Amino acid sequence: MSANTNIDFSINNRRNSWIWGFTPQAELWNGRLAMTGFLSAVLIELFSGQGLLHFWDIL
Repeated sequence: MSANTNIDFSINNRRNSWIWGFTPQAELWNGRLAMTGFLSAVLIELFSGQGLLHFWDIL
């Protein structure tokens, strides 16, 4: 096993870790949370028949 394999393995293990600041890990988590929020808004609209703002009585 070469040294490069160990370095790549450790980077792949840290890819999903929660690290604060402007890091690639933060961008991955930001994208995941944005996808979850968007999916939640779409599901609320589909099941309630109202838009998200009407569902929360904001409009």
